[in-house]
Formats: sequence, C-alpha cells, structure tokens
Amino acid sequence: MENSEKTEVVLLACGSFNPITNMHLRLFELAKDYMNGTGKYRVIKGIISPVGDAYKKKGLIPAHHRVIMAELATKNSKWVEVDTWESLQNEWVETAKVLRHHQEKLEASNSDNQQDSPSLERSGRKRKWTEQREDFSQKKPPQPKMKGMPEVKLLCGADFLESFGIPNLWKSEDIAQIVGGYGLICITRAGNDAQKFIYESDVLWKHRSNIHLVNEWITNDISSTKIRRALRRGQSIRYLVPDLVQEYIEKHNLYSSESEDRNAGVILAPLERNTAEAKS
Repeated sequence: MENSEKTEVVLLACGSFNPITNMHLRLFELAKDYMNGTGKYRVIKGIISPVGDAYKKKGLIPAHHRVIMAELATKNSKWVEVDTWESLQNEWVETAKVLRHHQEKLEASNSDNQQDSPSLERSGRKRKWTEQREDFSQKKPPQPKMKGMPEVKLLCGADFLESFGIPNLWKSEDIAQIVGGYGLICITRAGNDAQKFIYESDVLWKHRSNIHLVNEWITNDISSTKIRRALRRGQSIRYLVPDLVQEYIEKHNLYSSESEDRNAGVILAPLERNTAEAKS
C-alpha cells in the first residue's frame, strides 16, 4: 500500500512521567513498529503530554520539572516531542479532552497551512498552542474527523488499560470516546491478560476493533515508581533513564522521602471529580 493510501497516525502518551524512563520511550518505538507493520498506518509523530499538578497524585513533583526531563529525554528524537499544554492547565483535564485538543490542533494546523506536513512540525516551534489555556467548563461534543486528516491515538501500557476498571477513576462516556472515537494502542507484557480484560468489559468489547494490542517481546520492567524508590535509597538509576534526565534529577535533588509524601492523603483529582458527579 502506498503511503498516500495509509492513515497517518499521531501517538499521544498521557501520564505523570514522574520521572520519564527509557521504558516510556520504548513504548513509542514498539507502537510505531507495530502500526507501520500493519500496512494500514504510517506513524508520523509521537507526543508526550505530562499531566498537570492538579492531578494530585501522591509523590508527583512539580510539572515544570517533569516537562523539562521529558524534553531532555526526547532531545535527540526525530519524531517524539513534548507538549506542555496539558501540564499548564489550572485544573486537571480528562484524557478524552486532551485527545480532542490534539486532534483539533492537527486539523487547525492543516487548515492554516496545507503545504506544511504535520510530521515535520515540533511543538516547541509553535508556542501559541502550548501556552494557551482553554475553558472546559462547557461540554463540547466530539467533532467528526476531517477526511484524510492524521488520527491521534492514545498510547499506553496494559496497566493503563486495566485502570478503566477502577470505580470512579474513569467516566464510562470518556472510555467510549477514547476507545471508540480515537483508538488505543496498548503495549502488553507477560502477566497482563489484556484480551481477557477487554472481553470482560462491554464498552471495550464494543470498540475492540479500535484497540491495538502490541506484544512487548523484549521485556522491560522499568517503572517510574521503581526509579523513585532507588533514588530514595541512594541507588544508581543509570541506564534506566536517559543520561540527561539522570543529570537533571541529581542537579536538582528531585526525588526524596519528602517528595514522595507530596499530596499524601489528598484524593486523586479524577476520583474526587467523578465521585462528586456520581452523587449529584
């Protein structure tokens, strides 16, 4: 199939990136290889979108540090970039709205300048988008995708997929919009029975054709939680995170027992919001 007949895809990864690790970067490579290998898609860009401070996750250090580390980690990448928009919002923004923002951004970029390919544009060169803040107080229905437009799809690990089953962490309409409206590329590993989880969820089963499960054959068990634990214990994290990220962490002494207690006892933003909405 010629490139012109393939659907162009932008991979979006949302999360804490606290800190970003080599595993986060591998997710993009695994997903790109898989999607390009289907013969139906061509991955043109990857976007890392660190969550804002209002997410209130325990141990979450300030967003500006997490953004800088992600930028250092992708400094030499030709196709993965960091977008600061989500991290700049005063309130926590649902993942479905982050996807919508990036899909609309792509469409606006193509409409404004048809001769520019979105695959060549790095977000750092278009600060108007990353610096703006939007008002999400009024619900806005998802718009149909423009024909021939690149599609934004959410990239995640199996633990993210399984988080859909945690009560009040996700709204069912948001799950349907994420999976049905955009699509999910999920990197799975041994011990994660993602197919069984999809089978047991009516909403995921309904949109199963839009969920791409990618097997991680060269297993990698690096996680941000384990990185922070090693740092608290004074252990080396070299070769687990990019060298520039390690240097930044050490320079600013970012992770400690004190930082891990940040937001301790505070309810996670989605749980607080969704529980309140369910009661009202």
